[in-house]
Amino acid sequence: MSFVFNTTKSIINAPNSSAELGQYCQNLNIKNVLLVTDPGIVKLGLHQRLIANLEDHPIDIVLFSQVEVDPPIAIIEKAIMFAKQNGIDGVIGLGGGSSLDTAKLIAALTYSEQSVNDVFGIDKLLHSRLPLIQIPTTAGTGSEVTPISIVTTGESIKMGIVSPVLLPDIALLDATLTLNLPAHITAATGIDAMVHAIEAYTSRIKKNIYSDMLAIQALKLMSNSIQTAVHQGQDLDARSNMMLGATLAGQAFANAPVAGVHALAYPLGGQYHIPHGLSNSLVLPHVLRFNIPAAASLYAELADIIIPETCSHLDLDETKAEAFVQYLEYLIDDLGLPNTLASVDIKESGLVALAKDALKQQRLLINNPRPMDEADILAIYQAAY
Repeated sequence: MSFVFNTTKSIINAPNSSAELGQYCQNLNIKNVLLVTDPGIVKLGLHQRLIANLEDHPIDIVLFSQVEVDPPIAIIEKAIMFAKQNGIDGVIGLGGGSSLDTAKLIAALTYSEQSVNDVFGIDKLLHSRLPLIQIPTTAGTGSEVTPISIVTTGESIKMGIVSPVLLPDIALLDATLTLNLPAHITAATGIDAMVHAIEAYTSRIKKNIYSDMLAIQALKLMSNSIQTAVHQGQDLDARSNMMLGATLAGQAFANAPVAGVHALAYPLGGQYHIPHGLSNSLVLPHVLRFNIPAAASLYAELADIIIPETCSHLDLDETKAEAFVQYLEYLIDDLGLPNTLASVDIKESGLVALAKDALKQQRLLINNPRPMDEADILAIYQAAY
């Protein structure tokens, strides 16, 4: 089996590991660092823990805290200009996927002749980047170990920038940063991470044994911990398992890319500003059911691992696959997430526009185990409605 596997240079997984941030910056020879985050993190004061540690070292700190959800290109460009004006020589991303994705592009483009518009697509970045440390505060996107940044262009279109240049030097996994994450965000980001693992395991073109191993371990960790993390949010073991699971899933899908679930989720975020994790959970069961004719054996393998008691008396792959989908439906309901498009105020008349938008996500759809056309996509949205 031939494959290429790329990932973050160093992963540090330990509670309170962010307390050593200053030393990690010094190891990367960073003297003037830009801390990239969002207003929500600032309101919670999580950034102050990092700043206090950095101030104990000979490192100047500049804060950019204007990252928006699904960051528009204007915010990315503003952040890059801010970084140039402050002469930064390293970047720290702190937050969810939007902050981490923004930090990647600042590190890659601050001293580059290329603009954001020049690098949309795959392998368009021509130069190396500044030293980059990523610190997630949700167990979800896996952005700390992926070579991808998602940017919103125009009113609603999400576009990807994909390059190994975007892989950071260090992913710092400190589960204590997630202890006060609200239950609904824990649930949505956790389902997002589980989708990463599921879609990596069934990715049509680049599925490989290394990503499979990571996806399986990620699903084991998260399926055993997500309900505790949501319902008993101060449980550090559950939070740690979710954070590590999300990172493993991120490594998996960075090399065996996601597919139909994400393709149909992106228009929900772009057109209706539904958070990405929730967008995934809304379409997840319906995309998987569509895929069963092509992926039953793979879903059955995951079912045997995740719900062995249920599968012990089932013989057919298709039956196990359906049990796997039903387990995910139960999980979404138990976590308190909305489970229909109607319940998040999407009008039925808008489904056609969603389908047309999702069809544009060919970068993702080519990875789906079963081909989808516009009529298929519309039928999935109708089933989710």
